[in-house]
Amino acid sequence: MYLRKLAIQSGYVVLLGLLAACATVPKDPLDPFEGWNRSVQSFNDRLDDYLMKPIAKGYQWVTPAFVDHGVTNFFSNINDIGVTLNDLLQFKLAQTGRDGARFIVNTTVGVAGFVDVAEQLDLPKHNEDFEQTLGVWGMPSGPYLVLPFFGPSSPRGVGGMIGDAAMNPISYLDSGVISGGLFGLNAVDLRADNLTNEKIATEAAIDRYSFFKSAYLQQREYLIHDGNLPEGSNLWDIDEDLDKDNMAPVKPY
Repeated sequence: MYLRKLAIQSGYVVLLGLLAACATVPKDPLDPFEGWNRSVQSFNDRLDDYLMKPIAKGYQWVTPAFVDHGVTNFFSNINDIGVTLNDLLQFKLAQTGRDGARFIVNTTVGVAGFVDVAEQLDLPKHNEDFEQTLGVWGMPSGPYLVLPFFGPSSPRGVGGMIGDAAMNPISYLDSGVISGGLFGLNAVDLRADNLTNEKIATEAAIDRYSFFKSAYLQQREYLIHDGNLPEGSNLWDIDEDLDKDNMAPVKPY
């Protein structure tokens, strides 16, 4: 399967990099692999500059706004399957019912999710994923990691990505051609939708690496605690112009 092969290849690269990084003395207890992480972020940034960003700009230029919006809604609707399952795993029973209803309404009345009818019916979009579920269950995040292609993460985040892939029906479509194409389209659409956010983040950051690390750590804590951060939390504030629920500085593209 496409995702499994990519995960295995990335895992080998991560392991080699972490072994090399262990020889350095960490400055931040949350980021003991800073040397590795900075190198991988530089690689991801170059990949974004030379590949993903030009593709995203081209996609945005050739795609009519209503089609672009429909594609975003389509993938958001598929994501609601995982959102509903994670609601249930986190024992958010009322939200489970609302998000399940949202998926049914958008899949039927909303033409397979291309139109977000549920929003009009006071069934707003929620952001729940398997990493949040692991966090709610009490699993610690572990050290900050930047993964090739995937961007900022953590050991718990890697487990979350595996769980999210297992909950996504696109993963089971075929041996890789259709599923890989759909995941690729989703990545390009997401990158195009976040061109403005990335520009704001880049212009606001004195140290791009530190800014993205801070944004990622705070975003994950914000989502796990549903916006109610524990008293005494020492996570930094980030730019209020960025949407904490949906911002995507957590990926290289």
